[in-house]
Amino acid sequence: MTKTELEQCIEEYGKDIYSFCRHLAGCVQEADDLYQDTFLKAWELNKKIEYEKNPKSYLLSIALKLWKNRKRKYAWRMRIAQVLSLTETSDIDLEDPDSFPESSIEEQILQKEENELVQKAVEQLPERFKAPVLLYYMEELSVEEIAGLLKIPAGTVKSRLFQARKRLKKELEDVLNENIG
Repeated sequence: MTKTELEQCIEEYGKDIYSFCRHLAGCVQEADDLYQDTFLKAWELNKKIEYEKNPKSYLLSIALKLWKNRKRKYAWRMRIAQVLSLTETSDIDLEDPDSFPESSIEEQILQKEENELVQKAVEQLPERFKAPVLLYYMEELSVEEIAGLLKIPAGTVKSRLFQARKRLKKELEDVLNENIG
């Protein structure tokens, strides 16, 4: 991969990669670091990236591996000494109010609240479920592509998506029932 091809990847896939990093990390600072590290690692591995194939998938796998390494290192450090949480919760503005120009303010607020509920539910999923959900729904990758990224069988990806959907449905039903009642 040449410098021009890397710049083109950043131009084409940068927003998607950053959005994925933001959802994985949960806070802006961690997402920024993960995003930068992803493209730095891509530059280091420039001989292995084949621009003609699917560079977005390769960049997503780099981001995912870097995140898993950070989580593993963090867990190891937590055994040694207590430190601040790697993914502190923060208010993440998922939807720009201008993206709903034809809807009323109430609809915008309800949509934003619903998106925040879904995001919180996804963040609470175990890592083995969270990554496939984000890759499938956010990045719109196929089951086979996710299986390749995570290096697991396609059937395992389908099973994890099914289990994640089941958990999300239960979680969201419980939250919505609490809000109504």
